[in-house]
Amino acid sequence: MATKTLFLLLLITIHFGFITYPASAQRYEGEMAPWEAADKLFPKYAKFTVIDMETGLKFRVQRRAGSRHADVQPLTSRDTAIMKKIYNNEWSWKRRSIYVQNGKRTVAASMNGMPHGAGALKNNFPGHFCIHFYKSSTHSKREMDLSHKLMVYKAAKKTDELFAKADPYEIVAYFIAGIKEHDKRIVQQLSLDKAKWDAAFDKIEAVKIARLPILPTEDMGEDLLISIPIDIEWHIKDAGKQLAKTEMILFRDAPFGYWRVDSIDFLNKNHLLP
Repeated sequence: MATKTLFLLLLITIHFGFITYPASAQRYEGEMAPWEAADKLFPKYAKFTVIDMETGLKFRVQRRAGSRHADVQPLTSRDTAIMKKIYNNEWSWKRRSIYVQNGKRTVAASMNGMPHGAGALKNNFPGHFCIHFYKSSTHSKREMDLSHKLMVYKAAKKTDELFAKADPYEIVAYFIAGIKEHDKRIVQQLSLDKAKWDAAFDKIEAVKIARLPILPTEDMGEDLLISIPIDIEWHIKDAGKQLAKTEMILFRDAPFGYWRVDSIDFLNKNHLLP
């Protein structure tokens, strides 16, 4: 165990660094406006611009409804085509970090890419999609959806702040959410070392935590390395649903340091690397 700890300490020393943002994101500073403010800034029937953080592609939308988040529609068929291009021409529930602009205000937000429910505009978009802001929630829950939360923090360039305050179990949840959304920047930021994420994502269609026993974090004391047992429900391409009883190794470089996941060990245990 001492040898493993020393090796991981070397890795975290070499690879430690903050998240790198795409060039398209360097032009924008998205404020993390809470839902109460965003609700007023982007009221019902307001038209505004959505900018995808990763690609820099932008399109126009109109808010049509939503009391806990914004239900919006692309304005035109051209806007729908741009949105679909952002999602690699396949509609998806996956969350993405976005900037929402109204005049001179640019707000950090998150969107999904799946048409659902009702739609009123002639835009070749069968329904609406959802935009979430800081402290907004889904129709069924009062708290923020974890994946939308991650994407809002990423758009605001505050994931370092979020992860630095997180306990190991929160890091595990963020890590699995990053895998679920196929967000390489998020999972890489939470990892000790660089994994072949593209290869892993090609296999993973969906994932969720089935069981995560939580122990008091004060019991960890000044431990630098911990092993967390976890049951995971994978949905693997061409293999279907699989339940894995596994573990996740986390490490930090100091007693009050930033927990990171040994992602290569985790992916290997779950047979997700080439």
